[in-house]
Amino acid sequence: MDAREPLDLRTIAKRQSSRRTFLVRATLGLTGLAVVPLLAACGGGSTEESPTTEPAGDQTGGSTQASPGTGSSESGNEGEPVYGGTLITLGHTDVPGLSPEDAGPTVEWSLVTQIHNGLLEIDENYELESVLAERHEVTEDGLTYTFTLRQGVKFHDGEEFNADDVVYSYEWYRNPENASIEQQSFAGVEAVEATDPYTVVVRMSEPNAAFLIRGATAFIIPEHYHSQVGQDQYRTAPIGTGAFKLKEWRAAEYTVLEAFEDHFRGRPYLDEYRLNVVPEPSVRAIALETGEAHSSVWQLAVEDNQRLEATGEFTVFKAPSVSVNHFPLNHNLPQLAEKEVRQAMMYAIDRQAVIDDVFNGEAVIATSNLAPVLEFWYNPDVKEYPYDPDEARRILDEAGWTVGSDGIREKNGVKLSFTCGVITGDQARRPEAELVQQYLREVGIDMQIREVPDASGSMRRGELDAAVFNWTYGGSGGEPDPSDTLRSDGFNNFSQYQSERMDELIDQGLREVDPERRREIYNEIQALVAEDVPFLYMMYWQWYTLYSKQVKGLPESALSPTQTYRKAYQFWLDPNA
Repeated sequence: MDAREPLDLRTIAKRQSSRRTFLVRATLGLTGLAVVPLLAACGGGSTEESPTTEPAGDQTGGSTQASPGTGSSESGNEGEPVYGGTLITLGHTDVPGLSPEDAGPTVEWSLVTQIHNGLLEIDENYELESVLAERHEVTEDGLTYTFTLRQGVKFHDGEEFNADDVVYSYEWYRNPENASIEQQSFAGVEAVEATDPYTVVVRMSEPNAAFLIRGATAFIIPEHYHSQVGQDQYRTAPIGTGAFKLKEWRAAEYTVLEAFEDHFRGRPYLDEYRLNVVPEPSVRAIALETGEAHSSVWQLAVEDNQRLEATGEFTVFKAPSVSVNHFPLNHNLPQLAEKEVRQAMMYAIDRQAVIDDVFNGEAVIATSNLAPVLEFWYNPDVKEYPYDPDEARRILDEAGWTVGSDGIREKNGVKLSFTCGVITGDQARRPEAELVQQYLREVGIDMQIREVPDASGSMRRGELDAAVFNWTYGGSGGEPDPSDTLRSDGFNNFSQYQSERMDELIDQGLREVDPERRREIYNEIQALVAEDVPFLYMMYWQWYTLYSKQVKGLPESALSPTQTYRKAYQFWLDPNA
């Protein structure tokens, strides 16, 4: 849209009920879902979540002091579980692949975690649980980890899981040539050995305080299959040990997983786990309201979350997020490379007004890369950026960015102009971007907006000037390490941020095992982020996850609502609810 076009973000169009119902049925039809009454879908037969690499949307744990998330209905185990039915979930983006390498974004992760398991996994209340490993031991010096594996576990093709699969998986993630999203989870690992078919020993060259939460929770892939077909083919036809196996996958439409009869924890009650791609949050809300879906993996519009919660017709888990809503900025562009420009942009934006106007107050202002809910790690004493457009103008003036005849600043022939990518159909963050666009325009900065199918991937590849999405910069699973996003060579260093001091601090934080001394390091990391402003950190959302009352077997509570999807192997559908 034109940066100069006035916009009233408070005006929200209201749809008539019949129109809303038509839209949801039309959209779901386009995604390949035959619209079937849910009672019929649930009636057959006799009858989680804190991801290892946490999803982008909702992520804490470990040493956090977060207030418990709650389930606002009789979640859990009313009645006797029954077998059968399809759990229908909704996502807002395409699913480009189903490998662990695709599990960074929340929607993809919600599927990948049904197909794969880790030796350890983090539950919805941020506690480590043994899954493919029966137990583990760590030496006092933190240099040797020994995992005793569960026996009798099968992959979806019937082959038995053993220590060779763990060694293969970990070595594949560690190999720099593979550019894995998990590579930094294995920092400090010197060797991975199978000492017998059911024992794996990981030896470290130096301590890595994050290894159990990051490395040991990485999804395991089968050596016999992955080594033969290669990563590209594996993304389209994965084989894991999870409770569900791939049945059908259409990246832009839907993914269907079916129950794995020989799953080591027992056959899941559900026959199928399905995700339909529905970009529009309003249409996802209608699908829940009309009973066409059981849950939306990605957030609805805030007003819809609040409205559906108020009906009492849903089990609602909600808790503060540790995934920061932010605008990554490509530092390779001269107009975004200067720290002063980025600081001025922070002063120019009234973030509280954005929270109030766009998100109905359901968020808290970010002060750096770690969320306030991470009380143990959170540093409140950092440089702050209250709304002050005059200060923004002063900084830009002193930095030599002068206002041109068109009202846009320039310096050395370079316009202070850039384009921000917004995920196609993102009705939640598009209004946010449009409001930020106005604030920046008032101080002479031109931000154009363009819809893109993959904002995070495009930023990672350096193809966009800027974008807006949510991601963790430390804090997932309660682990404050931001190696993946703030280290100069981080796989998800979306802003192409380069800082020798940041790299030093990150390495120190991983080597230090004493929590109090670690906290000092991460305090300095947060202070450096607040000074350098590698990205525009906006807010932390209140995260909602809603389930239809038909879904039973849910956890009683969840500090991380998204993590509840990892427990789908326990879910069942009550045809009488």
